Amino acid sequence: MKTADLLNTPKLVSALRDSYHRGAISRRGFISGATTLGVSAAAATFLANGGNPAAAQATPGASPDASPMAIVTGQAKKPAVNTEGKSRGESGELRILWWQAPTVLNPHLGADAGYQFVMEPMLNYYPDNSIQPILLTETPSVENGSLAEDLSSATLKIKPDLVWSDGEPVTAEDIVFTWQWILEPGNASTSFEQWSVIENIEVINEKTAKVSYGEPAINWFDPFTGNSLGAILPAHAFGDDPTSPNNEFQTNPIGTGPYVLESFSPNDQGTYVINQRYRVPDKPYFARILVKGGGDAVGAGRAVLQTGDFDFAWNVQAEPDVIESLRETGENGELLLTTGTTLEALYFNFSDPNTEVDGQRSQKDTPHPILTDKAVRDAINLAINRTLIAGEFYGDESLATPNILTGIEFFESPNTSWEFDLEKAAQVLEEGGWTLEGDVRTKDGVELALNLIASVNSVRQRTQAVIKQDLESIGFKIDIPQVDSTVFFDTTAGNDQNLQHFYFDMGIWSQEPSTLVPVTFMSNWYAGEDGSNIAQESNGWQLSNVQRWQNGEYDQLFNNLRSATSMEEAQRLLIAMNDLLISRRVMVPIAVRAFYTGISNRLVEENLAFESPFVGYFWNIENWTLAEGFEPR
Repeated sequence: MKTADLLNTPKLVSALRDSYHRGAISRRGFISGATTLGVSAAAATFLANGGNPAAAQATPGASPDASPMAIVTGQAKKPAVNTEGKSRGESGELRILWWQAPTVLNPHLGADAGYQFVMEPMLNYYPDNSIQPILLTETPSVENGSLAEDLSSATLKIKPDLVWSDGEPVTAEDIVFTWQWILEPGNASTSFEQWSVIENIEVINEKTAKVSYGEPAINWFDPFTGNSLGAILPAHAFGDDPTSPNNEFQTNPIGTGPYVLESFSPNDQGTYVINQRYRVPDKPYFARILVKGGGDAVGAGRAVLQTGDFDFAWNVQAEPDVIESLRETGENGELLLTTGTTLEALYFNFSDPNTEVDGQRSQKDTPHPILTDKAVRDAINLAINRTLIAGEFYGDESLATPNILTGIEFFESPNTSWEFDLEKAAQVLEEGGWTLEGDVRTKDGVELALNLIASVNSVRQRTQAVIKQDLESIGFKIDIPQVDSTVFFDTTAGNDQNLQHFYFDMGIWSQEPSTLVPVTFMSNWYAGEDGSNIAQESNGWQLSNVQRWQNGEYDQLFNNLRSATSMEEAQRLLIAMNDLLISRRVMVPIAVRAFYTGISNRLVEENLAFESPFVGYFWNIENWTLAEGFEPR
């Protein structure tokens, strides 16, 4: 049964889904029941997360999962199963395989795994999509007096006894410093867009700061919420100088989290031990964490499920038959499936990666000689077999999607569609003046030759091969270079093979909105005045528009979104922006990503709780503990 079928069979599966949304059954119960009725595990999980591939049949914002906020400020609790009576450090060593090894540990420089054990956000999403305080005493709201009714200001109150791992108190000055450091151009912070909406931060007292916004905005909470954006920096570690890059901090951060760094080798591994000043006396339960990088996704899965050498394997991306084999032979753990808003897509470079201008390639004002021709992009869009890719490589055909905003009904457009038609694609090229000369088309002496980059993993390589075969059947010449993931996703300015430089014609990668009102995510296609948001040498290639697309209509919609003050307005703008991106063929959405995570039987699975699209993997790390019957390593 496909997801689209599910939405058209109200008697059994839809009733089951309604029961889940009412809270009558658990998430696990919904997925188990849906799969029993014939729904694939990937599709069932997608629906549990609020996703709706048949968006045209749905009413945006209709289900509880889709209703974004009014910020929920209730007293939600982190899961802490099997922790009663346990003491700090008694579970021994936790071993994590994160094969896309991190290079830096400052979340405001695009860090991935590792920093999450050390640094915490001021606010964080919980699995129910509410926003809860982590370093603050409360989530600001109009009701508690900490949020202005017109959303023009918010008051942040730091927990009274909160200290950094070196013993220094956390103060309101640290919030001010973080804002100043992120906005300092020389620091090339990846959090710039989110924090730049702040006009001023005033210190009220040692533990209280008042934040004022340039314009009232529905997503006022974005800078402070989530594992990366919401982390604050210790001003004293930078000598109270926001212009200091403090290179030592980037690989040896100070935080308030349950762990401190013991050792770190970029692109290899890191080890973490308990922060003895952590504010909860009996936590965390693991005494030490090893995070090992390198290798590949399937090898990581085997190390957890088959050999039992590790406890957690991130992103075990593999073909469905490989996943099934791992499940059948894995006696030491299981593969936990989650879906959310993460989308695998093909992205176009609108600048020329082969022409050097002022010492850089892909200069923003040097148009791509082929991909700026919409007929070419239209043809590629028609020639991507999303059904095959989603079914063969991601486990379910219904995960194919026409939208860049997907997985949450609130912002999923009902106005788009897609088709796979090679004959029609060839006709589009012909009518656009691209005529066959032998096996390859040309126009005005330019050969229809492009490269399609992807980081190394088996699913992406097979996806590249399918796309290459279909495009070459209609007159393209496609090269498929590969870059190791640790290089492709490394944000270092000197790395010209990374995503930020995007010195290639086309690329396949996945990305996702990390908030219910994804202003920052939509900035990936915002150019700004004079291309100010486009990744270039002048900004260390750190800004978000790596495709170098420039469109005044989109920029205006984006500016309107930044100043939206109602959910209805935000929803309308998000759908309009999605539709513009799709109609202009800025990218080709392929499939909602189904993520498989290797989980050892040694862990209490309920405490991981990362199924929501907006929580990080280690948001509840202080409550991770050994399951009954297992001895510490």
